[in-house]
Amino acid sequence: MNLTQRSIVRPGRAGSRLLARPLAIFDSGVGGLTVFRAVRARLPHENLIYFGDTAHVPYGTKSPEAVVSLTRMHADFLVKKGVKFIVVACNTASAVALGVLRRTLRVPVIGVIEPGVREALKRTRNGRVGVVGTRTTVATGAYQRGVLATGRKMRVFAQACPLFVALAEEGWADSQITLLAARKYLSSLRKARVDTLILGCTHYPLLKRTIGSVMGRGVELVDSAEAVAGELAHQLEKMQLVRKNGGRGGETFFLTDTGGSFRAVAERFLGRPIGRMVRVRMTVGALRDISGSRP
Repeated sequence: MNLTQRSIVRPGRAGSRLLARPLAIFDSGVGGLTVFRAVRARLPHENLIYFGDTAHVPYGTKSPEAVVSLTRMHADFLVKKGVKFIVVACNTASAVALGVLRRTLRVPVIGVIEPGVREALKRTRNGRVGVVGTRTTVATGAYQRGVLATGRKMRVFAQACPLFVALAEEGWADSQITLLAARKYLSSLRKARVDTLILGCTHYPLLKRTIGSVMGRGVELVDSAEAVAGELAHQLEKMQLVRKNGGRGGETFFLTDTGGSFRAVAERFLGRPIGRMVRVRMTVGALRDISGSRP
């Protein structure tokens, strides 16, 4: 990963107080909770912020300009909250806005695409890599370009699986409906003889067991959530910013709309009750949380 943010603060300058600052996981809705879960498992002592732009989900139907504008505004909000690292756990935002964030923010940022690509390149044996994602993610070609940019002799086969998002949010991961949908969607990838499959949507790790059963034992599944958590831990270690003690880290969930089923879906994704939810209100070019509290 090439961290190109301006004036990134290093521990040598700011001291150990940086360690207690929270990590931020940003997504357009609830899919990024799989990344949140993986980060929590990998970095148990870190304070975590989850930011879900639930008032504007999904990003996949919006123009690139709108996605960049929303993502920059939300990232600015997180920087003001004093975060030490931002994870863009949204494939659409990672594809179109990550470069802008890296050029303009004073904290390091990673997305979900690069870690997934790197992990797939490590695992493939026959050079035939599959990608599944939403229609928008597949259409951007971000994963495909990432795999082909290595200079190695690779072939990439992509398949949009739009129903997988709804099935994951409904909690139907192991249902017959999901199995039938997986067989339909994945048949072309099986015929292409891919040996590695990137789960290019943060919802899809919840369907890993069904996807794996359809693809067969010889196919490696790259869980983007786990790949991102590993990349984040690696970068924090290099920067000497890992919080290694102090008990289990705190958690705050910032949402642009706290109505609807976020809590129920989040608790299904995480397999446990979630902590405090705070609604943030959009103003012209900025966000503020209604409670005025800090994590």
